[in-house]
Amino acid sequence: MNVRSNLTWPAVACACAVIVCVAALPAQEKRALSPRGSAAAHVGGTWTNVGSRTFVVGGGTYEGAKWIEITSGRPLKRGRDLFGTGAEYGKGLLIGAPLWRAGADVSTQLKSEVPLKIGTGTVPAGDYTLFIDVKPNDWTFVVSRWPAQQTYDPNNKTALWGAYGYTPDKDVLRAKMKLETLAHSHEELTWEFLDVTKTGGNIAITWDKTLATVPFTIGSGT
Repeated sequence: MNVRSNLTWPAVACACAVIVCVAALPAQEKRALSPRGSAAAHVGGTWTNVGSRTFVVGGGTYEGAKWIEITSGRPLKRGRDLFGTGAEYGKGLLIGAPLWRAGADVSTQLKSEVPLKIGTGTVPAGDYTLFIDVKPNDWTFVVSRWPAQQTYDPNNKTALWGAYGYTPDKDVLRAKMKLETLAHSHEELTWEFLDVTKTGGNIAITWDKTLATVPFTIGSGT
């Protein structure tokens, strides 16, 4: 009987198990620095059968509604001074583009199944890109017909990556945004819908301590 072999076998077995486990671990997933995200509102509908046994709060079914959705990259603050001050205000957001993409990577996109009245204009139902013209205490919400590149192609002059190559000739409308300073810093840029009713609400973007909103009402055709 080999005593030495018997004594060392558990250690060898443990070492082999560790090697097998490590080898079996998948490669660490590479995450996007600016995760994709979306915000949605379901508007213009009517609740029916309220109180009936369905798997929604309060029971019932929301019928006849239409969707409004905004999708964008959602960059993180990561300790940066995002907006700057004075003559440099907002310039760091542009990264060489004429307007802020108000997101990251692929252009921010709006898809609405209903016409939206914003400011003095109307956005017909359809797909659009969104931008913000950022100036000190003066943000302008821009809805454009420019299509978005889903992957960057510098030779594609018919669609945009972010806000690079943007020109105003495809603007649907521009509207002033209301700016508010928040009590807490929000790490991730977020588009959302606020104070939504059956007839309208507010489109909002939040980043750091800044909240910018633009009101909308639902047009006819719902």
